[in-house]
Amino acid sequence: MKKAVLLPVLFMLMLILTTPYLTIAGYTEERKVDASAEVLDAIMTIPEQRIPPALLKNAYGVAVIPEVIKAGFVVGGRYGQGIVVVRTERGSWSDPLFITLAGASVGFQAGVQSSDVILVFKSKRSVDGIIQGKVTLGADAAVAAGPVGRQAAAATDIEFKAEIYSYSRSRGIFAGVSLDGAVLQVEREMTSLFYGVKNIDPGEVFKGGRYTAPAVSDRFRKVLLKYSE
Repeated sequence: MKKAVLLPVLFMLMLILTTPYLTIAGYTEERKVDASAEVLDAIMTIPEQRIPPALLKNAYGVAVIPEVIKAGFVVGGRYGQGIVVVRTERGSWSDPLFITLAGASVGFQAGVQSSDVILVFKSKRSVDGIIQGKVTLGADAAVAAGPVGRQAAAATDIEFKAEIYSYSRSRGIFAGVSLDGAVLQVEREMTSLFYGVKNIDPGEVFKGGRYTAPAVSDRFRKVLLKYSE
């Protein structure tokens, strides 16, 4: 009887671990940045669903993680790869650093779902935590489901007091989402491949000048600047 219960669970765990690689395998690092620009632009063009411009205007960092896979059968999890950028001293945005988002959950759940995730960082501390190793949302940094659209002014947290605001788009619906327990950390291999440098220093990516980013980096920066100025 125990085997009959455990086998489906083990099968789903294997699916959680392997599906992201199958989904992402067709992407080059440049396509991942391009997909991130498309996700952000598509979300921000809909006034009723977009991230409040005031939040982006005062943000220190923004992460976009396209096609995050969430799967489960009693034991569940999510996984995705994307990019994070930070605001520079000149008020523009840095070149991208690749990151992973991973998390597990327990409870009644079944099936596989893909969604696009956006994180808005209010503080430098939260982003520094990623560079230094990893950040567990809700534990290392306070995270809240972000307000959206024209009615954002009615949100109870209108002063944007949380460190990180999280959003998710699934099946065309964009809304704030809870990501407590999810872990963010640097994806060093993708970052190295993108810049063509081995043993890359994540902190230097944000400082600029040391590494040369492909042109697609400018496209993402222009899209973000359009909605954060």
